[in-house]
Formats: sequence, C-alpha cells, structure tokens
Amino acid sequence: MTTDIAKRSALTIDDRALSYVDFGGPGLPLIALHGHMSEGMSYADLAGRLAPEWRLIAPDQRGHGDSDRAADYSREGYLADLEALMDHLGLDQAVLLGHSLGAINAYQFAARHPERVTALINAEGCAELGLDGSNPLAFVLNLPDGTAPSREKIVAQLGPFAPYLESAVRERPDGTWGLHFHPQDIYDSEDEVHGDHWADWTGSACPALLVRGAEGGVLSAEQAGRMAARRPGTRLVELETDHFVYANDPAGFAAAVRGFLAAV
Repeated sequence: MTTDIAKRSALTIDDRALSYVDFGGPGLPLIALHGHMSEGMSYADLAGRLAPEWRLIAPDQRGHGDSDRAADYSREGYLADLEALMDHLGLDQAVLLGHSLGAINAYQFAARHPERVTALINAEGCAELGLDGSNPLAFVLNLPDGTAPSREKIVAQLGPFAPYLESAVRERPDGTWGLHFHPQDIYDSEDEVHGDHWADWTGSACPALLVRGAEGGVLSAEQAGRMAARRPGTRLVELETDHFVYANDPAGFAAAVRGFLAAV
C-alpha cells in the first residue's frame, strides 16, 4: 500500500543535498527517519497505512539514498540535518518516528528541541549500545564501494548479502551501478551512534511509543523494559518479528503506531 502523491525534493545544507520524500496529503506532519543502509522510500507502505490522518515525510539521511555524503556522521550532524529539514518545511512541530539509527536521532532531537516534538515513536532504538567497543556493522567493509557496468554485476559482488541489500543498488547518472551508500560511511556512522544515551532518552516529556522486535531484534527485552520504566509517558509494544519491525510486520507496526497516535 503506497500513496499516489509522493513527491521527492531536496534542500541544500552547506553545499550538500539532503533529499526527502513527502508522501503528501492533508494530515498532520510525521517525520520518519530510517536506519543504516536504508532510505526514506522504505516508509512508503507505512505512509499509505497512516494516510490520510498523517502526512509522512521521510528524508534520505546523510550519506544514504539520494542525499549527498557528509564530511562526518556525528550525532550533531544528523540532528542539524533534521532541524534544517523542519525549518525548510516550515514545521514548528511534528511527530518524530525513527527506526534504529533513525530512532536514536529522533529521541536525541526531542531531548534537545522538546518544543518541536509532539510525540515520539522509537522502533528498535537503544538507549545504550556498543559500550563494548565492537562494531556490528563491520561486515559492510566487505561490500563493494565502487560501481559496475550492470545491476547484475554489482548484485553478484554483494555475495551472501545480496538478498538483503539488492534493494540498495542504484543506477548512477553515468550508467554504472552501485550501492546508494558508501560502506566506510556506514561503519563510521555506526561507531558515532554508539554510547550511553540514557540522558537523551529520558530528556523529553512528550508521549512516546517504544516498539521492540521480539524475534531477534537489537533491543533486548531487559533494556526495553528499563526504557519504558524510566521514561514517563512511554508505551512499550513488542511485535513477533525481527529488528526490521516496520518492514517485516508492516500491518502490526502500523496498527501500533495508529493506536498510539490516536491516543495522544
């Protein structure tokens, strides 16, 4: 299920393009932030399920999709992009929804700009992660960082990751094919998002929905319970799916979001 009025646009931030998809409609604004190696269009199905009550706007975050690469992938950089997007759209306030990386970006923005966030939806975004120094996305450094003359050839270079990343293959303006992200950028961004973010998670007071994938998600049941308990106004929902809750249980995820938004 998708909407028919989606429009892709871009704004310029420090000579860098930030692309976004506005799925349109008369509804209230909801900005949806994707996770690593994904893109704004991954929310097309959710946009259709939430319409017409909600107008979903989904950027390709820095270094992803149709957006340009950035000089860094710091916490401050991601949050500045979101602020610039809201200003560009003329949105004083919006609901923020995020998955994984996008969820952390969303709740950190809410902590720093509470007056601009009316509600928060966190899908599989941890309050603490990577404290052991490991990088679970180290495998991306084995992915092709160049281009190939055809889609088939770049997909072949993905090897065992092809079933998961084939949708990330794009044709470039010069006719070659490659991924819509650069592996080193993803690795660096994952490093930057690690840390103890409890102060940010508990740093806003708007209503919040925390969604956990109970079948192999990144967010553990123990940490999810603590996150719900330590932040007043937070509702915890567990879906019988993996980390990619909105993609692999689209109906269940949309139902949880709709129910939450109707209540707030």
